[in-house]
Order: sequence, then C-alpha cells, then structure tokens
Amino acid sequence: MAQSVMLAGHAKLPQRMAARSVYDSLTLTVEIDPKYGVILDASCTLATQHARGFIGELLKGHSLREGAEPMTEAIQTAYHGKAQQALIAAIRDLHQQYLVYSEEIPTITPG
Repeated sequence: MAQSVMLAGHAKLPQRMAARSVYDSLTLTVEIDPKYGVILDASCTLATQHARGFIGELLKGHSLREGAEPMTEAIQTAYHGKAQQALIAAIRDLHQQYLVYSEEIPTITPG
C-alpha cells in the first residue's frame, strides 16, 4: 500500500471572484494516509497564497473516514469568503472520491 494517496474534489466557483479569472472551478486536493484517511496536507485553487494556506491548515488532521461534515463545519466556522459554498461542495465531492477509493482498496473501511 502506498505511504500516502492524493485525492481531489471539485466545485464551481461563484461569479465575481478573483480566482474565477484563472479557474472556472475550485479544486481541492488532499494527501491522505491511506490506512486511516487522515489528511496530511491540503491545497486548493483559491486566488491568494494566504487563503490556500489557511484552508490547508484548517483541513489537516481531519479524517475522511469521519465523513464530510466535520470539515464543512470547520469551513463554515472559520472561512467567511465568497468561496465558502464552493469549498463545502468541493469537500463533499472529495469525500465521495474517498468513498470510491476506499471501496477499491479492500483493507480500508469507511467510517
């Protein structure tokens, strides 16, 4: 089994956002521990390095085995930018990708 695995979630960005001039959608990537689903590192396509770093730090340590809700609650509590709903949608998509991945690997049991 790989030491870490990268997964991605995607969502459409709202109109009139700085990141939209570069991307039409928001991409959220995470590096996870494949055994426990814990996020080791995270990045996204928000416009500023500060925002990307903030989201990365906010998601580190969360386990995808626990579902999307703890991460969406963290976003709702700590991030109050225009991309909040897009981030939440990307987290939900990411969690769906994790469920697909975990079904492909017989030693992983989703939480």
